[in-house]
Amino acid sequence: MSFSSSLRLFFPKFPNSSPIFKTLIFPPPPPKNLSIFKPITIQSIPTQSFTPNSTSQSQSSSNPPDTLQPIEELPQKLQQIIRLFQSVQDPRAKYEQLLFYGKNLKPLETQFKTDVNKVKGCVSQVWLRAYFDSDNKNVIFEADSDSVLTKGLAALLVQGLSGHTVQEILKVSPDFIVLLGLQQSLTPSRNNGFLNMLKLMQKKAFTLFVEAEKGIELGTKIQDPDGKIESGSNPVEKIESSSKSENPIKKSRSNDDDGSSSSVVGVLGSRGERIYEILKRELEAVELEVKDVSYEHAGHAGVKGSKNGETHFNLRVVSREFEGKSMVKRHRLVYSLLEDELQSGLHALSIDAKTPTEIGYSSR
Repeated sequence: MSFSSSLRLFFPKFPNSSPIFKTLIFPPPPPKNLSIFKPITIQSIPTQSFTPNSTSQSQSSSNPPDTLQPIEELPQKLQQIIRLFQSVQDPRAKYEQLLFYGKNLKPLETQFKTDVNKVKGCVSQVWLRAYFDSDNKNVIFEADSDSVLTKGLAALLVQGLSGHTVQEILKVSPDFIVLLGLQQSLTPSRNNGFLNMLKLMQKKAFTLFVEAEKGIELGTKIQDPDGKIESGSNPVEKIESSSKSENPIKKSRSNDDDGSSSSVVGVLGSRGERIYEILKRELEAVELEVKDVSYEHAGHAGVKGSKNGETHFNLRVVSREFEGKSMVKRHRLVYSLLEDELQSGLHALSIDAKTPTEIGYSSR
């Protein structure tokens, strides 16, 4: 019996050794080691960081920098296209819209697919043609390309710039592509080709203006804004041949107080006087000549609709403000100074803009 009782005494003590097992259950170290593997949750981090990144990109495209040309300064039709593209956030929808423009673009006749009308610097072949409308006031463009997407880009420009004046077209800054939201979708080569299309359209618009003002004959060679010579037909067939007779009345203003010389050819009305004063003041012209030649365009539609008949002027301006500026930028400067006059009946300007160095002028 003593043996059995000793067994009883030994067995109950066995549970008292349970604290040993409690210490063995000490494996809370594994959880600490598991914390090392918590970076596995980094799978969710890239997703979260990518989302704000993409939204910021969409915001940057929808909210362009303040340095861009204001949309209000662009031609009306181009404004409408830009607002249409800005209303669509899906790049694929914008791409389809370009294809739609290209599909509906009227093909350019083969006779106009010449080297003169070809856009340089494009991966695809692109041709552009420009001519005045029936009133000889607004420019109409036509284009074509052997690439579907490039044809869509050309069609966008044709639709956005056609039907506007030379002044409005020359004011367009190339960075309007940012307002369209296309710069991230186009390859660098297509983006460069798009800008070259715009440049050629502006160049052709300027050429039309020069041809119209100087009455250049069919096939005569002219000097374009870049200083290159090219030959082209005169699309302004309805401009009446003007009389070359000079107005016998000439009023001179020479040897002004600042040593400059200026003259007014003919008797100027109120508009002519304003033009003279604005250019003299804003450009500090060394030489300035203002000539009203509206009488040479007596049958022109613009003259008939003018109240005072002062619609056409020849300007010769010599100013240091033209230093370092191309011919196009010089003309743009004059146009900007006379913006109010152009909006209130002034129909055309023939501008001879030079620097003092170019005429060999030396201040006394």
